[in-house]
Amino acid sequence: MAKLPYVSRGDLPEDKRHVYDRIAETRGSVDHIFRLLLNSPDAAEVATGVGGYIRYRSPLEPTIREISILSVARELDCEYEWAQHEPIARRDGVSEHTIESIRSGRAPMGVPAKEGVYVQGVKELVRDGAMSTPTFKAIEHLLGPAQTLDFLVLVGYYSMLARIMATLEIELDEGLEAKLPSL
Repeated sequence: MAKLPYVSRGDLPEDKRHVYDRIAETRGSVDHIFRLLLNSPDAAEVATGVGGYIRYRSPLEPTIREISILSVARELDCEYEWAQHEPIARRDGVSEHTIESIRSGRAPMGVPAKEGVYVQGVKELVRDGAMSTPTFKAIEHLLGPAQTLDFLVLVGYYSMLARIMATLEIELDEGLEAKLPSL
């Protein structure tokens, strides 16, 4: 049971229901993480605005985005993010080999260099709070300045969500199953 209530549209004051409606409109549903964030509708609005940009408007290639999200989920042992994004990664063209390498904790070893650099960047950011100069230069070379910043925002956003989910003990949404082995 989550430590805070899951908020429904009817729980919100009339002047905050637009936040719930925007989440439903952009994502097709209001999953548990967003229902928890709605305990503070203003914070939910800001957070989902960042997430909406990263997921739907950033020019980052979908494979880069999903490799990075799965890498954050693996680094922070976030079952919820993994369960939500593994099927999206598959749909967006991330290979089974890359998904399994991230899941097992082996990546960036054994994955193509252009994918492994994003895994390495996530590992450094999550573990150390910053990327090494060689990793940063490699990512900037591949993405350019604007998309490098989008990559950094993505890692920060999904790290924030993972920490919120761990603290609030979020449950998986119906139909999802835990698939991360303990490392």
